Amino acid sequence: MDRRSFLKAGALVPAAAALPKLAAAQQHPFDPRPGEKWRSFEVTTRVEIVFPEGATRVWLPVPSVDSAYQRTLDNAWSGNATTAKIVHDGKYGAGMLYAEWPAAEPSPMIELYSRFATRDRAVDLTSPSVAVKQLGAGERAFYTEPTEHMPTDGIVRKTAQDITRGARSDYDKARAIYEWIVDNTYRDPKTRGCGTGDIKAMLETGNLGGKCADLNALYVGLARAADLPARDVYGVRVAKSRFGYRSLGAGTANITRAQHCRAEVYLAGFGWVPVDPADVRKVVLEEKPQPTTLSDPLVQAVRPKLFGAWEMNWLAFNTANDLALPNAKGGKLTFFMYPQAETAQGRLDSLDPDNFKYAMTARELAA
Repeated sequence: MDRRSFLKAGALVPAAAALPKLAAAQQHPFDPRPGEKWRSFEVTTRVEIVFPEGATRVWLPVPSVDSAYQRTLDNAWSGNATTAKIVHDGKYGAGMLYAEWPAAEPSPMIELYSRFATRDRAVDLTSPSVAVKQLGAGERAFYTEPTEHMPTDGIVRKTAQDITRGARSDYDKARAIYEWIVDNTYRDPKTRGCGTGDIKAMLETGNLGGKCADLNALYVGLARAADLPARDVYGVRVAKSRFGYRSLGAGTANITRAQHCRAEVYLAGFGWVPVDPADVRKVVLEEKPQPTTLSDPLVQAVRPKLFGAWEMNWLAFNTANDLALPNAKGGKLTFFMYPQAETAQGRLDSLDPDNFKYAMTARELAA
């Protein structure tokens, strides 16, 4: 799409506009509700290859989850790439802007502009409905199978069985796993990026620390091992929390390091249920000066809500695991929510800003 036409589609206001501060969280309890009005955003991702060598390729995630809580509006881009196009993987439907440059280009650069709309989601877990679409046998098998980085046998299965022993329903199993993760894991600020999602190593070593790609992957793996369809959803925070939780939103318009993955579990009569035990542990670690415990009122306010609700100040990119990037020479990605690039030297490190320069910003479209 032409960038000038794209800009004319709507005025922009900062996504990090003034919102309730920390104390307001107690005055406005954390309570995302479905049916709230849609909010529209633009996320800009700018990539510059600092040390190009040989042909250069870049892959940038674009919004690929269209649902009752998110709508993709448009994507546009500018830069000096000789090839740039939106492509999708064949397994998960994960969308991406793929760009490439010849070896002769000394300064590869591309800028992606993605517009989308979101609204809060919450599932009423007291009222199952026969109208909820049931998963077919193929879908159920797909969302309960192991992945290369998420086994469902061995220690993962044993742990899931121990956690869910005595549970009478799928809801009871899903809730038991959620509460176990909240009680037994912790957010480790030293974890690089969002973590690696190596749940087998976490359980074998007993080191249950990590970030969202670890803790929420642990939820998904344990759920699948308990025969509950589950999936990770990978994305990025784009705005402050409306409920005053600074740890549950993007603090500024710069969202370069605001990536966050969440999880969903499928329950008959309810459909896909949003969960996020990792964010409970994030509130424990980051919302107030330490020490803070699970008994803190600010933590207790979010703990029950994050089983069944998400505040949609967040963009969902995709649900892909073990993703093979098209035309890539490097191996599969465990997950895809960071910009990716390759040169003749191989895959660049998305968490190394000295060698892979990119920036992401978010703006909210005026109503």
